[in-house]
Amino acid sequence: MERKNILLIGFMGTGKSTVSARLKKELDMKEVDTDMLIEKRQGMTISDIFAKKGEEAFRNMETELLKELKSERNLIISCGGGMALRDENAAVMKEAGTVVWLTAEPETILERVKHDDSRPLLRGNKNVEFIGNLLEQRYSKYKAAADVAVATDCRTVKDICGEIIRKVCEK
Repeated sequence: MERKNILLIGFMGTGKSTVSARLKKELDMKEVDTDMLIEKRQGMTISDIFAKKGEEAFRNMETELLKELKSERNLIISCGGGMALRDENAAVMKEAGTVVWLTAEPETILERVKHDDSRPLLRGNKNVEFIGNLLEQRYSKYKAAADVAVATDCRTVKDICGEIIRKVCEK
């Protein structure tokens, strides 16, 4: 049976990549991590893309990739943390499948990303206040793009995936 896609959105450190890998196994679906695919196609890291081509160029790459993937089926698509910020992307996501917004508190996010230097937006800003402010700025965009929301704080990946599967089946 061919299934529609499940798109995971949310702030960095909310668990999109980890949850995506688990859902892939549980649902026997293919997985696409948009950040990793863009890095592979560009032959450089996202940090390097930001530095050499700028954030706008990276955001355009995200949009083009999303348009490419929307006609596919049976995919778990782990979207970059900023992908849902463009209204155009949010509309394409809804066409592509069920959009699941993974959430976490700023303290949880900081704990998860504190040793990760590959996050351009957090360079020199790894603190709860900065993360909280960014979350607040993005809240309405994530909410508008999402079909369902799932909190990831203090939960196992198995439990999170179980909730996602239940909510997606209800849609």
